[in-house]
Amino acid sequence: MTTTPVGYFRDIFGQFIGTHKTEKDSEAHKIFRAYPGHQTKTSRSGVHTPETINPDEETVPGVNHPGSTGANLGQGAPEVGELPDAPPRINSLWIPTEAHEYAPTTGVKKFREAVANLYNVEYRQGKESKYTYENVCIVPGGRAGLSRVAAVIGDVYVGYQVPEYTTYSEVLSVFKRLVPIPTALKAENGYKLDIDQIARDIQGQGLSVVVASNPRNPTGQAVMGEDLDKLVHLCKPHTTVILDEFYSWYEYGKSLSAAAYIDDVNEDPVVIIDGLTKNFRLPGWRTCWVIGPKNLISALSQSGALQIAALPLLEPSRARQEKIALQKHFHMKRNHVLKRLAEMGLPVKTPPVATFYIWLDLSDLPNPLNNGLTFFEELLKEKTIVVPGIFFEINPAHRRDLFSSPCHHFVRISFGPPLADLDKGLDAIERVLERAREEGMITFGHSYFRTKGTSVVHH
Repeated sequence: MTTTPVGYFRDIFGQFIGTHKTEKDSEAHKIFRAYPGHQTKTSRSGVHTPETINPDEETVPGVNHPGSTGANLGQGAPEVGELPDAPPRINSLWIPTEAHEYAPTTGVKKFREAVANLYNVEYRQGKESKYTYENVCIVPGGRAGLSRVAAVIGDVYVGYQVPEYTTYSEVLSVFKRLVPIPTALKAENGYKLDIDQIARDIQGQGLSVVVASNPRNPTGQAVMGEDLDKLVHLCKPHTTVILDEFYSWYEYGKSLSAAAYIDDVNEDPVVIIDGLTKNFRLPGWRTCWVIGPKNLISALSQSGALQIAALPLLEPSRARQEKIALQKHFHMKRNHVLKRLAEMGLPVKTPPVATFYIWLDLSDLPNPLNNGLTFFEELLKEKTIVVPGIFFEINPAHRRDLFSSPCHHFVRISFGPPLADLDKGLDAIERVLERAREEGMITFGHSYFRTKGTSVVHH
């Protein structure tokens, strides 16, 4: 594999560059718009575009067969096997008879106590105000946590900054009382959460709630130290800040949480959502938590599974061992993927400092391979999945044309899978670029309804 200069693609393929100027010119965008949830409110003719179905691949009427993939660099899940120097994985469970009963609506008390203790040990040493079990609610997954919090919020303006975690769009779409107020982050600022802009929006727009992932999904950036302290305190007393901290262990050599900057755990309007999914590498357990003031927790009502079995995992010294092993291993994988992408001529302009995601800018590739949807579709032909960047522009009302999205020329690559799977996916990216060099761009951006053995996934 040889290093390819970024400008090489444009120099070689200038004569092949297409004329994709609007969504109507792009087959990938047409297909995307045809699927429920991605349609504009109405077409120019006043009706919705009908759903696209491939009858040759239907097994159940109206359901598309997703095919198979060789490498999934899109799914937001970490590898779950043994890691060097990490505590051993739990391979068997002992569940007492009483655990088969319905759990309390906010979770098993002992598990809630263990979560509170872990946060007190890690982030609230020397502080008078401490978390107790009454500050913790256990929920079956991060989406459930976000939805439960959204369900108890009144008619308010909700601020967020894109690109951002895709589930926020689902939550803002379902709960009509929440009015979304988005702000686009800038590449030249490294997609850093703009706290000054949040302050201006609170003052000028009347935001009652601010929602953010920290560390950031999909860009892999993080707000920490003085900036995180400022974020926590600028929201007092009239604005609630909801922080998704699922990747709080993934910055090499550090961990972060807003819990370290909260003055009074029952007075400060700060809500933290985290769990076993990413940091403990146990996504299949579907066990997460919401941490916040007591009066918020008492308003929530949902419980998680496997809480008794998970109790040993939250013992602080074991959790610290898991965290250090995770950071070493994922830092190695990060550097490996960054190196291979650079060798392909796709250097990452804003490398991640946390999470296991790479926000890859495609704008230096020739049109139409330089937009996330086309890049996604071409990789599907190689049985590899990445996530188009437009999925991370939280745009529940579809106010913006996809071609004008600030996320349009990006894809998110996950280095959560094992190293061997990462290399399969990177090999596929290399094949797409090699095909572009050999064939030019004439064959790109077409024939997405049927691909070589893999039907297109549009979810």
